[in-house]
Amino acid sequence: MTLELDLYYSFRSPYSYLSIPRTKQIMEDYDVNIHLRPVLPLAVRVKGFFTRQNPLWVPYLLRDIVRIAEMENIPLAWPNPDPVITDPITRDALDDQPHIHRLTHLGVAAEEEGKGVLFAYEVASLIWSGKIQPWDQGNHLAEAVSRAGLDLTALDEKISSGPKAYSDKVDANQKALEAAGHWGVPTFVFQGEPFFGQDRMDVLMWRMKNAGLSKR
Repeated sequence: MTLELDLYYSFRSPYSYLSIPRTKQIMEDYDVNIHLRPVLPLAVRVKGFFTRQNPLWVPYLLRDIVRIAEMENIPLAWPNPDPVITDPITRDALDDQPHIHRLTHLGVAAEEEGKGVLFAYEVASLIWSGKIQPWDQGNHLAEAVSRAGLDLTALDEKISSGPKAYSDKVDANQKALEAAGHWGVPTFVFQGEPFFGQDRMDVLMWRMKNAGLSKR
């Protein structure tokens, strides 16, 4: 029996990026359908999010993601440009966001085509690996989308023909994430149970194997 798994994901989250290579491998190795459920990052969802955090939070995050990337042998560099444009002093997200809404809506459109996880893998690798900077210039994004088996122009046209529908789907994903019992990303939800963070993927695998997860 094929199992079903939801992944709530943000294209600005380094932990989401660090989770996606293993997510893709699980999808390839096991009989499970993994549905990408893109959400906006907390910096955009929650006004003043960073000003409410302990000042040690950001330095710890930066240290933590570097060592996880080293341990997992995943290339990592802070994106250029940042998918979320912020005030350099307060770190609050600005009202004008040229990247994150498009990326999030593209993720929704890719999932509609049955290739959400592949899209996230290729696009997050472009944004977060540091191999190509700036990632938003030229054909880099189109080429990453093509590697996922999709066409960027076609996805953009699909979104532009009904942008509110995609905003509504992102809102629905965010509400579903909270209804499942969490607010952050990456969060995997299996049979109504949330597993938050790439460091809970072993627990997730244990739960799915107990529910009958089998190899392909």
